[in-house]
Amino acid sequence: MNRLLRWILFIPLALLLYALLLLLGSISLAWNLVAMLLYPVLPARVGRSLGRSVIAFAYRSFWATASAIGMMRIDASCLDALRDERGVIFVANHPTMLDALLLVARLPRSACIMKADLMRNIFLGAGARLARYIRNDSARTMVRLAVEDLKNGGQLVIFPEGTRTVIPPLNAFRPGVTLIAKLAQAPIQTVFIDTDSPYLGKGWPLWRVPPLPIVFRLRLGQRFAPQQDSDALLHEIEQYFRHPMEQRASDAQPACQTSRAPTLS
Repeated sequence: MNRLLRWILFIPLALLLYALLLLLGSISLAWNLVAMLLYPVLPARVGRSLGRSVIAFAYRSFWATASAIGMMRIDASCLDALRDERGVIFVANHPTMLDALLLVARLPRSACIMKADLMRNIFLGAGARLARYIRNDSARTMVRLAVEDLKNGGQLVIFPEGTRTVIPPLNAFRPGVTLIAKLAQAPIQTVFIDTDSPYLGKGWPLWRVPPLPIVFRLRLGQRFAPQQDSDALLHEIEQYFRHPMEQRASDAQPACQTSRAPTLS
């Protein structure tokens, strides 16, 4: 009987989540087809501005829809006051695959550093190229393009863990962000992404329905000025993230039963 009740609750929620993902995929595919046509004809500056603005609008619309139907609860309003600030690097922890979407939705001037194979993805590639997002296949080129973008008034979203968190609360930071900050003389704004959901964390497949609603809260942390010793600054920022996250994990109490929907393995 309990298993039957779980399935009765599970099926409509699963269908809603899959419909939401289908909506996101459809929006992404449609825009990428348009971006493919615009990329060769628009000047780089126009394409960059248009591409980033459309991506931000599309993701904001997705999050608004997800919140309206009760699938997600999202608080990323802390970024709104910084959306038009020029030449800022936003550094965040990386618990799930959705983190970049959360930041970019609120930061229409921002570029992401992306894995090279995503630039060939039918759902992402053309739009990313139009927006002049930055590939990570060559470290030297990545740093050069990021510095140029920041000096031209853009923003940069980067996750120094390099991949989603494997061993909570935080992977070791990879070099690059503080070197970019030094060369561009750009401040580094830290952002904490808090979530209690395992959805799309490392090892969680897209199709598996998590407890719902999925909750995300973004918090602004300290802003760091660029330093000549970029390695020392990277270590300082990593420790700044790590200490409160470790403390929070150690203080956490055992999970209590809640009214959130069940998940099936």
